Amino acid sequence: MSRTESVGGVEQVQLAAQVYVYGYPFVYNLHEIDGFVNNIASLPFSAAYNQFGYARELLGPETEFVSPNNDTLYVLGACDVREGPLVLHVPDTGGRYYVLQFVDAWTNNFAYIGRRATGTSEGEFVLAADGWPGEAPAGTRLVSAPTGIFMIVGRVQVDGQADLPAVHALQDGFTITPLSVRDGGPAPATPGVPGPDPRVREELQWWERLRAALISFPPPSADAWFVEHAARLGATAVESQYVNPDPALAEALVAGAAAGQQKIEELMQGAGQDAINGWNSAMHGFDYNLDHLGLGTLDSPDWKIHDRAEAYATRAAAARGGLWGNHGYEATYAMAWTDADGDPLDGGQNRYELRLSPPPPVEAFWSLTMYDASDFYLVANAIDRYSIGDRTAGLVTDDGGSVTIYIRRDAPDPGKQSNWLPTPDGRFRPLMRMYQPRAEILNGEYILPAITKAR
Repeated sequence: MSRTESVGGVEQVQLAAQVYVYGYPFVYNLHEIDGFVNNIASLPFSAAYNQFGYARELLGPETEFVSPNNDTLYVLGACDVREGPLVLHVPDTGGRYYVLQFVDAWTNNFAYIGRRATGTSEGEFVLAADGWPGEAPAGTRLVSAPTGIFMIVGRVQVDGQADLPAVHALQDGFTITPLSVRDGGPAPATPGVPGPDPRVREELQWWERLRAALISFPPPSADAWFVEHAARLGATAVESQYVNPDPALAEALVAGAAAGQQKIEELMQGAGQDAINGWNSAMHGFDYNLDHLGLGTLDSPDWKIHDRAEAYATRAAAARGGLWGNHGYEATYAMAWTDADGDPLDGGQNRYELRLSPPPPVEAFWSLTMYDASDFYLVANAIDRYSIGDRTAGLVTDDGGSVTIYIRRDAPDPGKQSNWLPTPDGRFRPLMRMYQPRAEILNGEYILPAITKAR
């Protein structure tokens, strides 16, 4: 008999792994929300519940957050509407691209406000828990949230360092006000993310956080099977069973979590099996929301993963590789792991070129951002350039509009440095972002070319 079997059996470990994959985005997301509110997250700014926090500078390598963008200034708000709705005000951005993406506790994108979804005019919206019995004030639009806590992930386009003051002024125009305060009353309570029992030892803390959060934020009714599985592992108990757990259960949970994490890593990188020219498209990597699609979303079969098991796996991989990513119709992402020869991208071994002929067809903008291949963090470099795109100052295009990007660790010849994206001295994973992609991208007509070794 194997050690796994002796501590609860293969079946129990497999069950724990399955629950872990399903619950991973949920636990990770709430952990980031709680960290943001309490100023202990990896992001360099924070805000209390039901207030916006504003990133005043483009994020750099000091930010230990998975795949942050270097194109926009963030406007982030952790919202708790369990005790009452909020009023969201958005300014007139004069046509400038912005998006407010609404992400529920389970990482489902359930609404969008912004240039694509609602335009760029000034407006107000009421944000309320699903089933709120009240009536939105005249002149506002209602956004219903499937979970009482959710995140607003806002991005406002920045066109270089000189554009920052203008964007700062726009950021200040995005505000959240409790409806009760607007009506002259007190602000509602914000219970926040349920805390785990501190008596639970570290190796079971993930399971304890899952248990505590499930009480407040149960999954959709269609996922009742998950609740049943979680119950078999003690993850739905009102009082924690992980303080003094049965030793066999505890070891099965630890083994299951390890197996589940390994599966998520495989899922994330396994997307490369469908790569085209070395690029793995995440166009449909955020189509796992099947139950609550609201304002600004496309409630269409083309944007849903109808196999729920596949949807859960995709959701876990998306959280690991790009938490808070948009649906493909808002922004299409593509990641490269290999070059034209099928070899892993490695800045310590090779120099590369990417010739975009033509560049990506978009309504907003495109950019290529450099990340390391392990944590997906931005990579420090001598010229402080972490992304390159159609808004990069001095970007050189040829007479036909094509762009060649030089992807390498050391500087290219002076005439090419305006198109240089520095790499780390080792493995890397660049990510192409295409905001408001045009039909040619969405229907697969436009294909990114392979990254080639410089000869």
